[in-house]
Amino acid sequence: MLEHIVAAGTFYTLYFMEEVSARLGWAWEPREVTPGRRPVMEIAGIDQRLIGWQSTRRQQIADALSVLTAKYEEKQGHPPGERAAYALGCQAADQTRPPKRTELLSLTELRERWRDSAIRAYGADVVNRLAERARAAAAAVWARVRPMVDVALAAVDVVAVVYVMRGAFKRHHLLAEARRHLTYALGGRPHQPGLDEHIVQTVIDNYTRPVGSRMMTADLRALYPRDTEDQAVLRPLTRKRSASPYERARLAAGALAARVQAVRRADRLGSRSRPRPVAVPAASRSRPRPFHSDRKAGRLLEQETGVDTVEQTHRTLEAAAAKLQEGIRERALAHGPRPQPAPAAAPPPHTQPPGTQHPQGRTTGGVA
Repeated sequence: MLEHIVAAGTFYTLYFMEEVSARLGWAWEPREVTPGRRPVMEIAGIDQRLIGWQSTRRQQIADALSVLTAKYEEKQGHPPGERAAYALGCQAADQTRPPKRTELLSLTELRERWRDSAIRAYGADVVNRLAERARAAAAAVWARVRPMVDVALAAVDVVAVVYVMRGAFKRHHLLAEARRHLTYALGGRPHQPGLDEHIVQTVIDNYTRPVGSRMMTADLRALYPRDTEDQAVLRPLTRKRSASPYERARLAAGALAARVQAVRRADRLGSRSRPRPVAVPAASRSRPRPFHSDRKAGRLLEQETGVDTVEQTHRTLEAAAAKLQEGIRERALAHGPRPQPAPAAAPPPHTQPPGTQHPQGRTTGGVA
């Protein structure tokens, strides 16, 4: 049960965001709290001063964590990893936890106390127009957020993040990351029931292979058929040890998403029934290699550009011939006609009819 607690938490967060958006008309957007870590989802349009005012506990933990992290680096000689950072965070929370209050207050009393405190700190206008500004910000968020999810892109995003951060993983790890992806992509819009399971199954069917009896890992040969080594395409992107695991995971996810888009473009080229002209810049002498593994798209691209090349060459030759003829005529007019008869104008001697007289001063080799 405990190993599914993260997947259950992301499930609750996903439906909580959708319920708030449906009832109040608010939208959600990611905000980076700790550089290099996962962003947190917050209501769009909320004044950041109010968020900071309510985050005093978070600030206390952050101050204590910076001290603990510095001591860890001094002792170990390197920054803490994911597990060590989590342990240091728990230690910082324990050190800064205040004692429990003995006075019990109802939720109504707490709300009145919070409201009065916020008005004293930032004014009544900031507090009274809070919902109005959140709805205005939600309209801007909905204008740029598509109410649809690309399953193929979601699948490569999920497998990249989980693989880079864990290496070997189980199904519930993929499920938790798929639900996080839906929260980032939809921002509170309702998702189709079962979409998270569908994304996970797409990952398992196309981008994983078993490791042992219960674990699995990434297998990207569906995107990179010529990758003879184990995930060699991701190693240059994840080699930057100074970056956090999540930053390296986002680099890998971006590379896989670009690969999916490239394969789709190659498939669209290969599915055309008739070749169409492709505009190629005149200054460019290089052509990118096709991404399709069977090179069908590459052959089609060569056919399309070959038609344009032949037609352009034919037009160039015609223009050159016309320019040459025009130059010959201009030279002839400039130097005048030469007194040379055309060879075809004088017929042969044995075909000359009787009674024909030759010009003065010339003979044809017979009797003068």
